[in-house]
Amino acid sequence: MENYDDLLNRLEQKFSAINQKTEVHLEGLVHAKPITYWDYIMPDALLGLQIQRTTLPDEMVFIIYHQINELLFKMILWEIDQVCEKEDVSAEFFAEKLRRISRYFDMLSTSFDIMGDGMEVEQYMKFRNTLTPASGFQSAQYRLIEFSSTDTINLIDFRFRATIDRNTPIEHAYEHLYWHAAGKDHATGKKNTLITNFENKYKPFFLEKMEHYNTKNLYQKFKTLPDTVKNDPKLVEAMRHYDYTVNVSWVMAHYNAAMKYIGGGEATGGSDWRKYMHPKYQRRIFFPSLWSEEELKNWGEGL
Repeated sequence: MENYDDLLNRLEQKFSAINQKTEVHLEGLVHAKPITYWDYIMPDALLGLQIQRTTLPDEMVFIIYHQINELLFKMILWEIDQVCEKEDVSAEFFAEKLRRISRYFDMLSTSFDIMGDGMEVEQYMKFRNTLTPASGFQSAQYRLIEFSSTDTINLIDFRFRATIDRNTPIEHAYEHLYWHAAGKDHATGKKNTLITNFENKYKPFFLEKMEHYNTKNLYQKFKTLPDTVKNDPKLVEAMRHYDYTVNVSWVMAHYNAAMKYIGGGEATGGSDWRKYMHPKYQRRIFFPSLWSEEELKNWGEGL
């Protein structure tokens, strides 16, 4: 523990560097309240965010579960951006961040039992009708995770990838993202309410983020590393694990939960969710160069 004079010296250096008076800040501490758990974590505010639309008890499970997902998405984006925004990335730093991200997605994948086995189908089929046309599809954070993880071409609807490349205008590429298959007729360009509402809220923001991550997503960061770093076995394994966890394990956990509750029916937003969700159709792969031809060919098959 530093002695009082050393601590005071460090405070003087800290505050003088930002043109502040140390004595003013010290006096502020005299009047400041001690920190408490509830002031710092703010559970009262957090626990006041669960507002049911029905009287069915299992709707609370549904709400809390999705809010937990969004908190984990925020943690994932926090780690991704540390890699994307860092100038010099070491294999150790990159791999450690990917391991953190993968643990969050592992948690998301295994947590589907909370919702999949934690709600009565009869209750869900009642309260879900009050959610139309909203859908978990409309998670903006999840779309940001995709944009920040890989090149846009790897998120394009599989039917249109041959017509789009890195020189394609961002807005044209956006209109052919794989998730438009959930509610857009590409022959007519007509979009359903699910996508229309989503775009009214987020489209300009998404276009900005697509542009931002175009040259600094995780895949681009990886490809600019020296060969000695790119070939690091632990880094490659971390990249592959993250890719498979997000685009197969997590997706299939979500897919299987949806099958249990709605089977062959439509999602709440009216989307044809099977066309864009199952990995064998869209073949979303963040880091294609890290998989063999056979692995790429059979992506999502047999699930």
